Amino acid sequence: MHKKKFATCMEHLPDPGLAEKTGICHYPYRIVASREKLTSVEKMFIMLGQTGGMPEMVFEFVLKQNGIDPSEVNIDQSIDFGSTAAAFSGGKGEYTVEFEPSATALEKEGAGFVVSSVGVESGYVPYTAFSAKQSYMESHKDVIQSFTDALQSGMDYVRSHTSEEIAKTIQPQFSETDLDTLTMIVERYYEQDTWKEDLVFSEESFELLLDILEQSEVITKRPDYDVLVTTEFADAAADTEDK
Repeated sequence: MHKKKFATCMEHLPDPGLAEKTGICHYPYRIVASREKLTSVEKMFIMLGQTGGMPEMVFEFVLKQNGIDPSEVNIDQSIDFGSTAAAFSGGKGEYTVEFEPSATALEKEGAGFVVSSVGVESGYVPYTAFSAKQSYMESHKDVIQSFTDALQSGMDYVRSHTSEEIAKTIQPQFSETDLDTLTMIVERYYEQDTWKEDLVFSEESFELLLDILEQSEVITKRPDYDVLVTTEFADAAADTEDK
């Protein structure tokens, strides 16, 4: 969804949607460079996927946090996000922002170097938040609680198993990626504290997300945390697992 359409939906929903849970606290995109070290900021050519997406907004937020105005660098947003890795390996751009397994695949084939994590640089940006209309949540509490409990079980599995064990479990969903590569990716996620211990959408991360959206001119006013977020189901799921 384009960012202006997103803002319109968020500001004019007659039946407010509530974000209920999030399982990732460090944004999972990585910065891949064509060489191990590039120092001329003015000449940086970065591929970020299409305008209005989270890769663009979070990356530009990171640039500004480090004293770099996005206008100082050459950011290419003409390429669909699913095609940026192929374009980068074909020689386009000096940097690209990629999701996994594309980032590590570029590194293993010798096309680039993973030099940083957007999530580590940005702080705890909530990612993969589940939303539902308030009316549905009020009338289907049992469904939402069961769904949240299942997700919490997945979070607990990640905390209690090794990178290789997790890689073996998820490999059927990444059949084109070998086990060693998947294990390397999972280990990197562990090292940068990507996965949370629970599904609670904290107010601190909510405010950080609003900072990013506001800076990108996606929203014109900041909604209240208590209006858009409930932790009722995530708290209950975490309490169940602790017992």
